[in-house]
Amino acid sequence: MQQQVQRIIDELVESGQESGIQVAVHRHGELVVDAVAGLADPATGRPVTSDTPFFSASTGKGVTATLVHVLADRGVLAYDEPIVDLWPEFGAHGKGGATLRHALTHSLGVPAVPAGLTVADLADWDGMCALIADTVPWWEPGTGTGYHAVTWGYVLGEIVRRATGRPISRVLREELAGPLGIADELFFGVPESALGRVARLEDAPGAAELLAAMPADLPLFRATPPAVTPCAAYGNNPAVLTSDIPSGGTMSARAVSRMYAALLGEVDGVRLLPASRLREATALATADLDRMVGFPLPRALGYNLGRPGADPGRTPTVFGMPGMGGSTAWADTATGTAFAVTRNRFFPGPATTADRLGALVAEAVAG
Repeated sequence: MQQQVQRIIDELVESGQESGIQVAVHRHGELVVDAVAGLADPATGRPVTSDTPFFSASTGKGVTATLVHVLADRGVLAYDEPIVDLWPEFGAHGKGGATLRHALTHSLGVPAVPAGLTVADLADWDGMCALIADTVPWWEPGTGTGYHAVTWGYVLGEIVRRATGRPISRVLREELAGPLGIADELFFGVPESALGRVARLEDAPGAAELLAAMPADLPLFRATPPAVTPCAAYGNNPAVLTSDIPSGGTMSARAVSRMYAALLGEVDGVRLLPASRLREATALATADLDRMVGFPLPRALGYNLGRPGADPGRTPTVFGMPGMGGSTAWADTATGTAFAVTRNRFFPGPATTADRLGALVAEAVAG
């Protein structure tokens, strides 16, 4: 598998389809693929290495969800606890019945941010949390689902902060990344000292045209203004990279694959969740029509269900999160496999490279 994956990504870089890419696969806790190709920074010629962090957009949501489950398993959080028990201000405008479970499943009804929101606003944690808490919901919490592209991470991050007294980036480092030995490869807010290691993104050919061709009245676009929609410039912005914005994240493929492997079982003596908690966290929670994207999305508690690029109904044991731009990370409870792709050729459409590699890995472990 290592040789197959390496050959494919070398060909993709040589053809110009990819610029820099990482692929990692764990099987039953062991790293079986650790493949890299291309340049982390085309302007300087800095090559991709296994420990190069890539801004990977919503792939970071899977990291946030995992951290919430770790805290829930320790009794710090409870899925059906009202958010207002920790964060009273969130109850404004009829949101008092909203729970952590609603937050995890994109059921809160607060998917939108103001049209004029900027990256500087995103970097203001207290300001963002106050804005979201005072939002009038688009629907009553728990009565429907709709992808909370930006707000999701702040709500969960503030719940974590209120429950632990620590910002979520510190909780990630101390409770998850540190114990797994990946604290220098898995971040929400990237330390200033590590910025020079982060891959530089570039927009893929046709990316702008694809976005321009999408229907302007799609609720997702009305909820997420262009200034805070991920693209290469957004993912290269130091204000984005260094801020806690846990709807996204910056990571190496091998780090996030290791995290998913440690959900499935032990990795060098560390297991993040017992089997019973993992079953609860990854069971089907919602599968209704997503009001923001216009089609059904099967979800567990904080993860999408189904292998990206495959029929979700035929891959129900796969859980994880893709990221806008083409990154992805997932795990399969049926095969004990964890998989991740990170890349810097940012394309907002179908993640053809990640889907192709994911299918190859799934077929290999099935055989």
